[in-house]
Amino acid sequence: MSLLPTDHPKVPSPKLGVLLINLGTPDALDYWSMRRYLGEFLSDKRVVELPKILWQLILQGPILTFRPKKSAAAYRQIWNNERDESPLRTITREQSEKLQERFGDAVRVEFAMRYGNPSIPSLISQMFDQGCWKILCIPMYPQYASSTTGSVVDKIGDTLKAMRWQPTIRVSPPFYDDPEYIRILARSVQTQIDALDEKPDVLVASFHGVPKEYLLKGDPYHCQCQKTGRLLREALGWPEEKFKVAFQSRFGPKEWLKPYADELIEDLGHQGVKRVAVVSPAFFSDCVETLEEIAIGLDETFQESGGEKLVALDCLNASEDGMAVLEYLARRELKGWLD
Repeated sequence: MSLLPTDHPKVPSPKLGVLLINLGTPDALDYWSMRRYLGEFLSDKRVVELPKILWQLILQGPILTFRPKKSAAAYRQIWNNERDESPLRTITREQSEKLQERFGDAVRVEFAMRYGNPSIPSLISQMFDQGCWKILCIPMYPQYASSTTGSVVDKIGDTLKAMRWQPTIRVSPPFYDDPEYIRILARSVQTQIDALDEKPDVLVASFHGVPKEYLLKGDPYHCQCQKTGRLLREALGWPEEKFKVAFQSRFGPKEWLKPYADELIEDLGHQGVKRVAVVSPAFFSDCVETLEEIAIGLDETFQESGGEKLVALDCLNASEDGMAVLEYLARRELKGWLD
């Protein structure tokens, strides 16, 4: 017999929630979908640290007029036409489904995007309404950057501000030097290298870049990328001269973290290097930066510079290795909630 009044709203049974959070994706390839996504992404003060009024004049003018078409062309080359969505959304959904299988009914697993859909506010609200009064949020970034993990935490905070009854939230820390992550990442990389017809002459670890001034202001991202690269190289047993760390995806006129990936790849081609493999340790899931910028763009740059073949190695994605890392991180951070 219920002790609640007959007109009391239904109260769901409490359960634990895990929310995987990735960067984001446009909903479609048309101009307005691209513009909406880029507008949200580039309006984030964590991403572009310029005075708001000045930046919005630039953003709403030339950038959001011309960049959606350029971005759509890149996405079109890697778009999942079967599901009519970006690979990042497909992969992140698969990760959440497989993690749900590993936990069973003990935990509810969902995924959200910092920019675009499904959004962080909608998923936290939905999970709370379904009884997830304790939610572990896992930003899918091995290294901390104010423009990635920092922005995710900001959005979670904004979401909670709008809720009268708030869930208890945990945010998993960066795992750039976690021994288990490094061990599994190295195993994934080695397995893929072993499957190649010929071993690469050089292995490049390409990380997403950020403006250099962010490093000078105290952002730990550069240092954490360098440590991930060093630990990965040591785990693989590669000599320093054959393992390079670089930074990609620079945008705008400011100096970004160096060496730039495109310039490094061009130099390797000019030096007579014939085969290069690129691993992307800043990305847990393949996305436009790995599938188009590296696998297509950097391969073209390398061949135009005299190289023969550049291979983009898969990210961990929803592979057995990728799911082993996610389950390990989730169970570690759920301690005290899930025994």
